[in-house]
Amino acid sequence: MKNTMLAGAAVLVAGGSVASAQNLEVLLEVDLTVAGEVTITATDGLSAIDASGSDTTGFYLAEFYTSDLGGALTSTLVAGDLTSANETTDTTPLLFRGTFPGVDTGLNVFSYTDDLSSTFTAGSVAFSGSGTWTVADSDDIADLLGANLSGEIYFPADTGDDITGLAPLGLYTVIVPEPTTAGLLGVVSLGLLRRRRA
Repeated sequence: MKNTMLAGAAVLVAGGSVASAQNLEVLLEVDLTVAGEVTITATDGLSAIDASGSDTTGFYLAEFYTSDLGGALTSTLVAGDLTSANETTDTTPLLFRGTFPGVDTGLNVFSYTDDLSSTFTAGSVAFSGSGTWTVADSDDIADLLGANLSGEIYFPADTGDDITGLAPLGLYTVIVPEPTTAGLLGVVSLGLLRRRRA
């Protein structure tokens, strides 16, 4: 898979502040193009930092959701071997979204290895494998489709309050479905109707 580096770009980070993405590589691609599914795939991107912790906490895709109106994410693993590149997968990666106190805007991946700890090494490939989960609840799907198109990944962290003082491992990107032709025609028609009334 092609490795992407965003040099000198600005990305939205936790708390709404803008930080430089210089030297942060895209480590994970999140694909939302299949209805009711989330697929996260590792790239060959290199970790920006050394980090160690437990996979029971996991890694955190900060500011994944554009709103905090949703609740806990209910998902079912279809199949997956997504893990940190330094560990062996246990084929059970799980998704989590925090809800206390309030609702978290990040997406967490945990439970991906049986190893005693999970590590990332600066300058080395960060992740390997992929995971696919089904999401049945329409509110969960709507929240996912409102995802930001990119953001930072932190470890170890399972909610936004865990990332204070942490440096990011790298970046994630999100692929969302193309608007449908019918939807585009509706938008164009609405625009023409408004123009005629003006």
